[in-house]
Amino acid sequence: MSAAKKQITREDILPLEKYAAERKERRARITQMKKNRRVEVGPYATFYFENYDTMFQQIHEMLYIEKGGEEQIADELSAYNPLIPQGKDLVCTLMFEIDDPIRRNNVLRRLAHVEEHVYVQVGDEKIMADAEDDVERTTEDGKTSSVHFLHFRFTPEQIAKFKDLSQNVILGIGHENYGHMALLAGPTREALAADFSA
Repeated sequence: MSAAKKQITREDILPLEKYAAERKERRARITQMKKNRRVEVGPYATFYFENYDTMFQQIHEMLYIEKGGEEQIADELSAYNPLIPQGKDLVCTLMFEIDDPIRRNNVLRRLAHVEEHVYVQVGDEKIMADAEDDVERTTEDGKTSSVHFLHFRFTPEQIAKFKDLSQNVILGIGHENYGHMALLAGPTREALAADFSA
């Protein structure tokens, strides 16, 4: 796909009719790609690691559904370009997916500022997440959002370790009310390693 590309421009946006004609095939392709970019951590948290292709698809879906024209294109580019990895980072959408509204409310109220406790551990080094700070994700009464946008910024040495299969890579949340982690391995680790480029 387009791992080397790091920004979506106005020139990249397909005409609505062209996207509509290709939509089924494009959605099937991106769904397949996303399988290796999805990581569950604990019972409720799912990380969706983004890249140029996932954001390209997201922008086109929003334009297809909302049909907001030129003004919407500018808004979508502004919203989603920051979620494309720039070669030295991983970027993800963290979602707490809980169907039952009462349980969801109870869980989210116990996870104030959870985004400050998310990390990738490479060998014995922890890379803490940087959250998008467009809006405050925890309300005054302590309830966190069910959606967070996170960046993990790596040094060249940490990238080398990530690509070294003798080193374990762990994705974790260390919040006092949600302490869970998952080992990144196989196709998922391979897919994410491709996000690192010069």
